[in-house]
Amino acid sequence: LRVHDSRDDPRALESALGELLGPSRLLFFDEFHVHDSGDARLLTRLLAFVFAQRLTVLVTSNYAPDSLLPNPIWHHTFEPGIAMIKDHLDVFHLDGPTDYRTQSPHHTTGFASGKWLTVLPPGSYPSADENVTLTVRGRQFPALAVRNGQLWISFAQLCDSTLSTIEYLYWADAFDEWVVTDVPLFDDASREAQQRFINVIDILTDTDTPTTFIATHTVDEFLATETTRPDTFRMASRLQLLRS
Repeated sequence: LRVHDSRDDPRALESALGELLGPSRLLFFDEFHVHDSGDARLLTRLLAFVFAQRLTVLVTSNYAPDSLLPNPIWHHTFEPGIAMIKDHLDVFHLDGPTDYRTQSPHHTTGFASGKWLTVLPPGSYPSADENVTLTVRGRQFPALAVRNGQLWISFAQLCDSTLSTIEYLYWADAFDEWVVTDVPLFDDASREAQQRFINVIDILTDTDTPTTFIATHTVDEFLATETTRPDTFRMASRLQLLRS
């Protein structure tokens, strides 16, 4: 919003960053990744700004610097950013054979208290009379129902429409619990829907929102069809937290 308000200023991004960061001396990125060429250009300018300000930068990532923006068509757009990361940061490679999310015995709170269901109790699926319209910044989006702080929304409504992390973050804050219905096999979804679903899982786990997923197949069958597209490994790990 700060950048948009000053869009006629060629240094709008730098001005917005200065206002946002204020007197901060440490900037921490968790799960740093780059998959979009537009994001790559913005992040390059952000990195140039924070390094020029001599901020301490701490980053975690599932990608080595040279593997960021892995799409070979667009990788060159982030090469200046990669060069800054390698010039200004020390890189430590951490690896291990165990995904500890798969071994967690606790399913009592937050996202881990959610479920992956293949059968719903009779009468629990929302009727057409419960259908609602959600509004975010003047844009309207259909959903199946809202019940006492619980959002019911189909996979198609959530991932086949032109939604972004803005809407997902807004709903994660607005609703205490989510139910996502009619989840297809991963490879049956379009590439755009796949990426949106990955983004949704990121946000729901980061906000620790209890979520129930409803499909005709098990979570293991869903994950068995995951592609090698970027970040599916993180989605798979997080879905292992759910009870089946």
